[in-house]
Amino acid sequence: MKKLYNSLVLAFAMYSKIPTPKADWKKENMRYVMCCFPLVGIVIGALVYGWGWLCTQFSIGHLLRAVIYVLIPVFVTGGIHLDGFLDTCDALHSYADRERKLEILKDPHAGAFAIICGISLFVLNLGLWSEVSMHGVRTLAFGFVISRCLSGWSVAIFPCAKGTGLAATFQDAAHRHVVGAICCVELLLVLVAAFFAEPIGAACLVAGAFLSMAWYYFISRKQFGGITGDLAGWFLQMCECLMAVVVVIGDLLWF
Repeated sequence: MKKLYNSLVLAFAMYSKIPTPKADWKKENMRYVMCCFPLVGIVIGALVYGWGWLCTQFSIGHLLRAVIYVLIPVFVTGGIHLDGFLDTCDALHSYADRERKLEILKDPHAGAFAIICGISLFVLNLGLWSEVSMHGVRTLAFGFVISRCLSGWSVAIFPCAKGTGLAATFQDAAHRHVVGAICCVELLLVLVAAFFAEPIGAACLVAGAFLSMAWYYFISRKQFGGITGDLAGWFLQMCECLMAVVVVIGDLLWF
């Protein structure tokens, strides 16, 4: 139980800016961090839905709504997944060989393509969230949990591109198949909850999430030879964006 508690604390300490108690950063305490990772998504989803509810109560305009929707995950996570997204975009747009791409992932400097892709991601998300109805907000609140279930599962199961780095550390510390199975159970539970809340929206989430998962697997294997922590962050950002795209399309067609 103590190890699980420490894994929970470490998950929030690493993947959010929420204040946490001190925990021992020992290898055995990192074993179930990926299982606790989706709980950060629950916090983000609750805040997003709460903001949407406040907007409907006080008739807040669509632009301000969208700005806060987009910024809530950044404020909660501190931008850790955006960092991986930017590094991966730089590496992918370098068109270099695999070894050079992996070197670029470790480079702390942001290149031109990281900036271009980062701005493009924010503009696209701002446009999408400005079009989301409350049906869509309720649906996408579950999406923040789904993306983290899939990201955690990938870190436990997908092959790593190298033997060092955050993803490799978690794989080395984790019982891979146990952690992968727990992430699958968590994913199933959140999908069931999403289908009860918004059946059509949940179907849109599934389509967006699993399309992005297939793309993530293909790119990571072909371009990098496996995943890294940066690639897991890139996937999470892409997954949440693609889910928003599909949900907005669903909103326009059915609501």
